[in-house]
Amino acid sequence: MNRILDAILAPEPDARELAALPLPPSYRAVTVHKDETEMFAGLSRREKDPRKSLHVEEVPVPELGPGEALVAVLASSVNYNTVWSSIFEPLATFGFLERYGRLSGLARRHDLPYHVLGSDLAGVVLRTGPGVNRWRPGDEVVAHCLSVELESAEGHGDTMLDPEQRIWGFETNFGGLAEIALVKANQLMPKPAHLTWEEAASLGLVNSTAYRQLVSGNGARMKQGDNVLIWGATGGLGAHATQLALAGGANPVCVVSSPQKAEICRRMGAEAIIDRVAEDYRFWSDEHTQNPREWKRFGRQIRELTGGEDVDIVFEHPGRETFGASVYVTRKGGTVVTCASTSGFEHVYDNRYLWMSLKRIIGTHFANYREAWEANRLVVKGKIHPTLSRCYPMEEVGQAVYDVHHNLHQGKVGVLTLAPRSGLGVRDAELRERHVHAINRFRVPE
Repeated sequence: MNRILDAILAPEPDARELAALPLPPSYRAVTVHKDETEMFAGLSRREKDPRKSLHVEEVPVPELGPGEALVAVLASSVNYNTVWSSIFEPLATFGFLERYGRLSGLARRHDLPYHVLGSDLAGVVLRTGPGVNRWRPGDEVVAHCLSVELESAEGHGDTMLDPEQRIWGFETNFGGLAEIALVKANQLMPKPAHLTWEEAASLGLVNSTAYRQLVSGNGARMKQGDNVLIWGATGGLGAHATQLALAGGANPVCVVSSPQKAEICRRMGAEAIIDRVAEDYRFWSDEHTQNPREWKRFGRQIRELTGGEDVDIVFEHPGRETFGASVYVTRKGGTVVTCASTSGFEHVYDNRYLWMSLKRIIGTHFANYREAWEANRLVVKGKIHPTLSRCYPMEEVGQAVYDVHHNLHQGKVGVLTLAPRSGLGVRDAELRERHVHAINRFRVPE
């Protein structure tokens, strides 16, 4: 791996030299183990500690198949699916790997007693399999996390509808929290040249998810002038939704949990901000009973910020804790677009406010290749920026995932894999200089 890293970090990298270097037999990766899936039995979700379940270890380099690529990973990032994988909720991911393994002889590679996690990467192509023509060794890339087979008709209108659609690094093995990753070649996209490895690695999952959820015809179809309520507006998803709303001429109403996070929203350009902690919103009277009076109070505050208008779109991802309020505050004929459910998967709402006011609930899940490409294109052009706040070495990945699990972070948390330090990988210094303040607005001094 040292020779590969030296070739990548050379002042003028030589793609032919990189292609000629032999692959190592193994590489370091962040894993969970199949024989440890019951280690947190009986504990509450918050008591389950990723620092105990995540391992950094050597694993064999997987066989390269047709239409695939092996990528040297310089940096990756933590997503909420990494949290779920690490605490084995809502179920252990080894069931996903077992089902994938039954698909074909080649897919059996994924069904292992360990799972290499991670659904983001920024790195350099090392090898491509038969049938790959667009990408070559030496190409600097990022990867989106949609893995599809596309052998069924259902996937050819929207690849997210493919019966064999999976999230790479969550429902497949050989993910991006590693020194080498195995991806399908149609997951690859150009790395934004003005970003560092760790900045580029922080964008793929959250930016693409937010793009489909808000902008795409498969989501809310956001338009100029829309009022968009964004929960967790400085988190990984919410911060990209806020940027997309501002870039698209909409009016984001940002919900945050502290004055510091409110200030970050202002730095992004948002003006309508609600600090839910300062306002002490309690949407549930107890574990089983929601509080409609709080929904109404919340709606009044929104209208104070929008000149008397209800929101056209609610960008939902907390789930159980907020969903009843989200349905209530949406305008008549408006849209609640939902994914993730980080506070719980069982959503409860009063259907009268949905049915009698002709509102819509749209479920979205990641993005198809075209949506991911368009979202990445906005980054390449400097229209959307990273939300990276901190970056950990791979040896401290447990702490990085713990921070996300306990909401101790803002924006995205990165992980250096092959990159020896932060700040490497910038190819377009001029474009970076034009946007450097926006690129760094989430960064926490180290």
